[in-house]
Amino acid sequence: MNARHLSLMTQEEAETIAAWKYPPPYNFYDMTADEEDYEEFIHPEKRSRHTYSVYDRHQLIGFFTINPLGERTVDIGLGMHPQLTGRGKGEAFLEQGLGFANHQYQADCFTLSVAAFNQRAISVYEKAGFCRKETFIQATNGGKYEFVKMEKNIHDKR
Repeated sequence: MNARHLSLMTQEEAETIAAWKYPPPYNFYDMTADEEDYEEFIHPEKRSRHTYSVYDRHQLIGFFTINPLGERTVDIGLGMHPQLTGRGKGEAFLEQGLGFANHQYQADCFTLSVAAFNQRAISVYEKAGFCRKETFIQATNGGKYEFVKMEKNIHDKR
């Protein structure tokens, strides 16, 4: 996947991404799986002003939400098009978003949270240098689920 670029998300892109459907058990990540998350993503006045669409050539392939937390630290949320997941493309996709966050926000520490069942994503994050920091329970999708908080400091040698 070359010729990728990130740009601030438009309403049309948000609506397209919100309609993506993942196969079980990853349908947990469908935007429509949690009404509050869906409302936050689909309405421009609620959506983070730090949400970016990712394109490969002219195809929308994913998104990053990059939330500044403090001095050179950002929390990221991300999603790839369902047809691209599980195909070995996650690490390059993640690295592109981290590079963008580093450049745009001068970030050198990244945090993210991932559902504990999603070992596929956790493996990608660990290969990219993220370390598990803690687990926590979060109410979402009509229930309570375990999540893993992960962190990467680009100055740590791994």
